[in-house]
Amino acid sequence: MLVTYLEASRDLCDTDSILFGTALAVCRIIGAKLSTAGRTTGQSSAIPAWRTRIKERIAKARALIGRLICFRSGNTRPRIVRTVRMAFAGTSVSLSQPDIMQKLTERIDDLKQRIAAWGKRIRRYTERSTRFNQNRLFQSDQKRLYKSLERPMVSGTGPVPNRADTVAFWRSLWSEPVNHNEGPWTEVVVSQCAGITPMDPVTITPDDVAEAVRRAPNWKSPGLDGLHHYWLKGFVVCPIVLARQFQEVLNQKSLPSLFTTGITHLVPKGQALTSAKLNIAKIEIAVQDDNPLGKDKQNKYNKLKWEQRFENK
Repeated sequence: MLVTYLEASRDLCDTDSILFGTALAVCRIIGAKLSTAGRTTGQSSAIPAWRTRIKERIAKARALIGRLICFRSGNTRPRIVRTVRMAFAGTSVSLSQPDIMQKLTERIDDLKQRIAAWGKRIRRYTERSTRFNQNRLFQSDQKRLYKSLERPMVSGTGPVPNRADTVAFWRSLWSEPVNHNEGPWTEVVVSQCAGITPMDPVTITPDDVAEAVRRAPNWKSPGLDGLHHYWLKGFVVCPIVLARQFQEVLNQKSLPSLFTTGITHLVPKGQALTSAKLNIAKIEIAVQDDNPLGKDKQNKYNKLKWEQRFENK
C-alpha cells in the first residue's frame, strides 16, 4: 500500500506527508504512546552510592559542628559533653585542659574545611555529568536538549516580554531584505572564477540515499515535520522515491520550504523578563534538514560548536 502512495507522490512535500501519516498509523496499530508535549531527557534519577555517602558525612559533620559550638558557648548538658568527647576520641585532648577552647575552634575549622571539600567534589561531578549528558543528547536528539534548556522550573519575577515585540525584533534582524554594497572586488572574483571548470552533474542514486539514511541518527530532532530518521530506515521503499525527487530538486535548483524552515529557541537570561532584546541568554537555531544527503559535515560542526560552548563557560 505504501508503494502505491509513494509512486503517486508529486514532490518531497507529498512524500513527507505520506511517510508521516504511515508512521502515525504504525504507532496507533502497535499501541505506541504519542506525546505532543515533548519528551523529557530520560535520564535516570538514581543517585550514585558515593554521593549519598558524602551527603551523609556532610550532615553528620554539620551536626557535630553545632554540638561543638554549643559546648563552646557554655552548654554542658550530658548529651553535648558526650558528643564532644566522641569528637576528640583517639586524641590526647581532654575537656579539662586549659586550651580546650582553642582545640574546639580548631576542630570546628577542620570540619568546615572537610565540608567545603566534599561539597566541591559533588559540584564538580554534577557539572561534569551535566556537560557530558547535554553533549550526548545534542548528538542524539536536539529537540529533547532544547526542551531541557527551557528550564520551566525557573520562573521570572517581571512581566513576560510581549510576543509580538519579540517576533518583530528578531524578524527585523533575520527576515528583512538587506542591500549589500558590492564593491569592485566582486568583479575581480568573477574574472578569476571564469576559468574554473564547472562541476560534473551530480546523480543521486537510491544507494546514496540508503547509505545516508543508514548512517543518520534514529531519533535526532526532526524539525517541523516531526518525521524521524528511524522511519526512513524502516520503510525500505523510500530510497527509490527520495532519490528521484532529490534529483528533481537538484535539477530545478529550488528547495521546498520544508527543508529551509528553521526553529528558534529563545531562553531567558535570568529572573527579569522585561526586554525582548536584552534578556536572551541563548539563541539556538535548529535548521530543519531532513534531507539525509550531506549531513556529516553539519553534524561534526554542531558537535564541536556545542562542546566548545561549554568549554568557554
